[in-house]
Amino acid sequence: MSQDTLTPTTAPAAGSPLLRVTDAIAARREAAMGSFRHRWGGLPRPARFVPAGLLLLVLIMLPVWDKSLRESTGSGIPVIGTPNTSFSGVLFLVGAFALCAIGLNVVVGFAGLLDLGYVGFYAIGAYTVAVFGSPSSDLATAYPWLICIPIGIALTMIAGVILGGPTLRLRGDYLAIVTLGFGEIVRLTIVNTDPLGNRAGISNIPKPPGEKSDGSKLFGVVDIAPFYWLILALILLILVLVSNLERSRVGRAWLAIREDEDAAELMGVPTFRFKLWAFAIGAAVGGLSGGIFASRQGFVNPDTFDVLTSILFLAAVVIGGSGNKFGVILGAVIVVYVPERLRGFDETLFAAWFVVLVIALAVTLISRRKTLFATNLRAAATLVGGVLGFVVAVGVGTQLHSIVTEVGTENPTRLLVGAVAVVLIVGLLLVRLVGSAQAEGAHAAAIFLGAFLTVLVGAIAPYVFDEIGDGIQALRYFAFGLALIVMSVFRPQGLLPSRRRATELADRKKEVAVGVNA
Repeated sequence: MSQDTLTPTTAPAAGSPLLRVTDAIAARREAAMGSFRHRWGGLPRPARFVPAGLLLLVLIMLPVWDKSLRESTGSGIPVIGTPNTSFSGVLFLVGAFALCAIGLNVVVGFAGLLDLGYVGFYAIGAYTVAVFGSPSSDLATAYPWLICIPIGIALTMIAGVILGGPTLRLRGDYLAIVTLGFGEIVRLTIVNTDPLGNRAGISNIPKPPGEKSDGSKLFGVVDIAPFYWLILALILLILVLVSNLERSRVGRAWLAIREDEDAAELMGVPTFRFKLWAFAIGAAVGGLSGGIFASRQGFVNPDTFDVLTSILFLAAVVIGGSGNKFGVILGAVIVVYVPERLRGFDETLFAAWFVVLVIALAVTLISRRKTLFATNLRAAATLVGGVLGFVVAVGVGTQLHSIVTEVGTENPTRLLVGAVAVVLIVGLLLVRLVGSAQAEGAHAAAIFLGAFLTVLVGAIAPYVFDEIGDGIQALRYFAFGLALIVMSVFRPQGLLPSRRRATELADRKKEVAVGVNA
């Protein structure tokens, strides 16, 4: 082989100045993160628990601060408080979803099994406490709460084994369809069973024992803070147990099954048994959360446990980071807290919303810099298209809101969402068509449309959240369904992925890049 064959005939392009700037920013970020990890790893073990202890103290004190501020000033905690709803109630619901997300993460994140019917276990735990503890149920046993919760956990584990026994030999989409059917079977069974209250539900569900210093019940209807502290303690306990499981032989078996089930089975791992363990443990955590939720509500009916709630559980896991215990908690915070905080928009929150939106767009530009800033012409087309799309989207969104409001329809929010949905569908089709062209003008047009659609949805969302009132649940399903699609495309590892998962996806990107350049 001659020397000329080994020497490239043309020098690689240096790239645009923007590409070099964004490369430098990304390198600085990686260096900073590496330095932080190195210093954090060098700290003594007790010192690493100090930030976690401070965070736990803040979480414990949040309901107390909110209550004292409401009594003294008439408003709750600034910025993070929920002025239009009970802050303690929102915190409790976040905790219930976080507990379910941790349990579902055992199934989806650790074992790699897709479960779309997790709400079924949540419902079994809730109805167990209701049926065995409420004097209003047909059984009328009125067992104490401390007995009902273990019964609920045991029954959900049995349900997990019953579901997993015949179905865990399936994989992928087939398993997802079966689990989705399980969630609906549980709900429809409740609707059509008299001892379970049918669609009317069951009331007078028992609450945890305990009394205050004045003799009143600790876990009452008005003060929700004790329920929040209870579920916070349970989250810490489950995190410790799940962390120990992850580091044990069981956790290593789950990891092997998630990576390659056939290879794990050839190496002697009893895959069916460990998948059954994952289903049973995940179901038990979901049943525990359902039991606490039923006790807090004091009433349950089947409408609470629909398939959309199960999708929200999965959204918390995917958005937060599948396989990361703390990532799924962040996902639960986003799924539950963010829509509640957005119920009443003020100017400060509106400005913060757009700051977050701009930061998200900047992060997207940096992460896709190799494509967007490859040459000077492409960098200029990206900047021009992005800025124009941002400005036009803000103007169009504001005018669209004004027009819809002035129309005076009975449901302006529905008209607003419909108009944005039509614009979004048409825009995505145009992006697809324009993106197929290779010219720089087509690239600028695609960037313009992408920025326009992203910012338009961001500009309209505050108005929609502000006006929708009691219908915020429907918008939550839409918003997080869209978020799941976006996360699957642009960041499949989630916001806080496990280190192993992030490394896997980075290696796949390198393999794809090598294959393209070969």
